[in-house]
Amino acid sequence: MSISAVEVQPLAVEVAFAEDALNVGLADGRIISVPLSWFPRLEGASTSERKNWDLIGGGLGIRWRAIDEDISVESLLRLR
Repeated sequence: MSISAVEVQPLAVEVAFAEDALNVGLADGRIISVPLSWFPRLEGASTSERKNWDLIGGGLGIRWRAIDEDISVESLLRLR
């Protein structure tokens, strides 16, 4: 039996916040959840600032212009 790997480039399609987590929905159906403490600017941002995000690079990253924060999906998938 052989196992094959499919290479998928993860693309963000949705962003949401829990009390202490950043949740990013991907185009392939996965949801990434990471602690907000990993991103001090987001952790200290207001609810309004957190909701004001844009996808960059076709979903390769997320940008919060008001707080000057950019996060790549790839960085969210790496272990910290």
